[in-house]
Amino acid sequence: MDTFDLDLLAAEDQLDDENAEKRIILGILDGTTPPSEWIGSVRDGYVLILAIDGDLNELAADFARTIKDMGGHLVHFREFLIITPPGIHVDTDRL
Repeated sequence: MDTFDLDLLAAEDQLDDENAEKRIILGILDGTTPPSEWIGSVRDGYVLILAIDGDLNELAADFARTIKDMGGHLVHFREFLIITPPGIHVDTDRL
């Protein structure tokens, strides 16, 4: 069996740094996290998937308009609120 030499450090150097910090944040929307934290996460390019624990309209009132105004999207799906930054669209055509 042939062996091959895999240099992981060299491979890391080839990764696109722009996408290295892209991630999805799972959380609970229950009023304990400051609205500024949700807004900042979306502004930083993160997708949020938040389990809703309470009245969605009340819980999202302090950040939903700001996120929409900056070009983000909010989608209520089942028991979750999905929030995406500008440029990432949630396709709901199959629902």
